[in-house]
Amino acid sequence: MKGYVLDYVCENDFKKLERALKKYNMLAYKRLSFEYYPALRSGNFLGEKKSSNKKNGTETYELKLPGDKLFAKIHGDVKLIYTVHKKDATVVLETIKPEDILLEGHRSELTTYKGIMISKRNASKDMFKIDLLNMLNK
Repeated sequence: MKGYVLDYVCENDFKKLERALKKYNMLAYKRLSFEYYPALRSGNFLGEKKSSNKKNGTETYELKLPGDKLFAKIHGDVKLIYTVHKKDATVVLETIKPEDILLEGHRSELTTYKGIMISKRNASKDMFKIDLLNMLNK
């Protein structure tokens, strides 16, 4: 079976992000593992094409992963960034965004406020955003 090979820019950092995603957003992790990775291996490139380089034969994609709407408003959408090297038949997994909250969640246990993860560094700012969004929704 001919297909694409998954590779990493920095495997250790990507695995840290992947484990944090598994811990804090199981739905996104399951979709990534059981739907998106097999699709990428078979050559079905998902997400929005951000750039392409005809000279090198590469295309960069951004795939939005499923997640909570309130989390997306506080920290940003959960996205997989990857580059396809068509000549080498390789998909290079670059990063999962938002990196800052996922890496912080990997280093230490995150706390929640009204069901949303908050950063230890910016706890008051995150709680303010959550309260403000809740007031606007009422």
